[in-house]
Amino acid sequence: MVRAGTAGEVITPLRILLADDHALVRAGIRALLAQMPDVEVVGEAGDGPEALALVKAHRPDVLLMDIAMAGMSGLEAAAQAKKDCPGVKVIILSMHANEEYVVKALLVGAVGYLLKDAASVELELALKAAVAGQTYLSSAISRQVVVNYVTRAGGIVPPDPLTARQREILLLVAEGKSTKAIAFALGISVKTVETHRAQIMERLDIHDVPGLVKYAMRTGLIPPEW
Repeated sequence: MVRAGTAGEVITPLRILLADDHALVRAGIRALLAQMPDVEVVGEAGDGPEALALVKAHRPDVLLMDIAMAGMSGLEAAAQAKKDCPGVKVIILSMHANEEYVVKALLVGAVGYLLKDAASVELELALKAAVAGQTYLSSAISRQVVVNYVTRAGGIVPPDPLTARQREILLLVAEGKSTKAIAFALGISVKTVETHRAQIMERLDIHDVPGLVKYAMRTGLIPPEW
């Protein structure tokens, strides 16, 4: 569930607007969103101007915006959308893990930056972070941004104990997915998942799921309100 409510509280759907110039990409994202409870897609746009018109018409909670679109870039459209509808939470979708794009997205007011090849679980994590008023970056780029920032500041970057694949599996473990479900989601064998899980626990010196969840929260892989 994306929104968390108290007992007896009526949960209103999280209203989302999709903006991407590829119809197949929009269809794929819509299919993922359809599997999430309390989420409603209120419109789809194929370019920046159309997205801005729909933002004004529907006033969505979240705008999922492709960064590269013809005519008006996603960054330009995102900046204008924030002016037209200050309450909208913008999450940028991109193929680029370049720090420059990430920083520019944050500067125009985006609260999330998702890589299009990220694990599907990250989409839900990004939405949860947006609802909680937090910023979410794909796990593949979060460390890159931190590394570059710390390096420029003259600091020392500690080595990342986990590989990119292990971070993906940790995300799914923290979500409560079973080993079989993780294997299916990532297209790998159950034995491979078990091996990665054992390596994660060994490298982090954490040997229970609650501990892994706390680690994921502490390092920013999942929002604290999870």
